[in-house]
Amino acid sequence: MPVFAHRHRTTAPRGRLLSALGVALAAVGCAPPGPRASGSATEHLRRAVPVDARAGTEISVLWSDELTGPRLILVHGTPGSATAWADYLLKPPEGLEVLALDRPGFGDSRPESAVTTLEGQAAAVMALLPDDGRPVVLLGHSLGGPIVARLAADLDAVQPGRITALVLLAASLDPALETIHPMQHAVAWAPVRDLLPRSLRNANAELMALKPELEDLAMRLPQIRAKVVIVHGTKDELVPVANVAFMQASLSGARCLKTVLLQDRNHFLPWNSEEAVRDAIRIALEPAC
Repeated sequence: MPVFAHRHRTTAPRGRLLSALGVALAAVGCAPPGPRASGSATEHLRRAVPVDARAGTEISVLWSDELTGPRLILVHGTPGSATAWADYLLKPPEGLEVLALDRPGFGDSRPESAVTTLEGQAAAVMALLPDDGRPVVLLGHSLGGPIVARLAADLDAVQPGRITALVLLAASLDPALETIHPMQHAVAWAPVRDLLPRSLRNANAELMALKPELEDLAMRLPQIRAKVVIVHGTKDELVPVANVAFMQASLSGARCLKTVLLQDRNHFLPWNSEEAVRDAIRIALEPAC
């Protein structure tokens, strides 16, 4: 794993540049790969869930038709929305109840502005936990990874066993690999920022605030007791595969840790590696390590 760290640390600025270019492409309709199913195909699954009525915060959730069994909560990256998980909602893994949320600041969720703290984002996910003691698997893609890790760490410190397993999919957890590209400062400049769609404004705000959030999270990661499955592509230029070595070293308290490296795969694993993602969910629910 140190070989990965040495080779890929130098690609992080390039990855951030590619991310910025990806934002530009999305703005002109050339978005990265997505689900086979259209977003409209999942609208009948949509519900609104209040998080903090006093603050007027409400999250929009796509809730699979299967309402029994262990609960799988899918957390998108940045930018993104619950519809990114359409293929998994319309054909849920057998025996699972599947939820996907529009994270605060995205899709149909409130608030309108960005929620740049992992704690604030994790609070929205926590509102979706079942209250009947069923097993819960949290799956976070990209920036969704540190969000589910933050929730698991905070819960395991006070309610060990509340989260059954985590699936960290192309997850960005190593603060040393986070950089800010000069283009991001330009995008954050008010005259430019105000011209951008909400999703792109908020995505940039999240990314610019991420490094100190990850530094704080790093101290909490050993608190996680849940089973953890790490899935990462070796050709991920947006979230370097060097994150894997950091996660393996930091998740020292996990009940067990499984790592799956997908050769020659990039960042868009939910859509180009669906079989591997479904297999990781199956592994997460296996009682044995």
